[in-house]
Amino acid sequence: MAHLVRRTATTAAALGALALGGSALAGAATTNTTGSSTTATPSGGPPTGKPPGRHVGANGQREQALDAATAAKVKAAALAKVPGATFERTETDVDHGSPYEAHLRKSDGTELEVLVNKSFEVTAVNTLQHP
Repeated sequence: MAHLVRRTATTAAALGALALGGSALAGAATTNTTGSSTTATPSGGPPTGKPPGRHVGANGQREQALDAATAAKVKAAALAKVPGATFERTETDVDHGSPYEAHLRKSDGTELEVLVNKSFEVTAVNTLQHP
């Protein structure tokens, strides 16, 4: 009987150690190691805790952050088109033929992609659908 209790205790301890080790590895994989807890987006967006993932279009091109001057113009055009929305970020557009896009969020949580041309005019406002 003592052998069964000892074996059960040893098994439980081993499983606990494995769970703790797996948890530590998972935590290390998601921990920001730069020493900063938040990162401002390159396009002047609010701190998000991590840089936004850049979309890769069907053509294989990756969207890029805009320089500060261009980002400010794209942001202004997008917010003028969708007043009251919260600005999230700007970047190049690789899917729709517009050079720029801004990401906004409406007060109801709806995410928008606002397409902007080289003259900084809004050409489309798309509602983003997430699976």
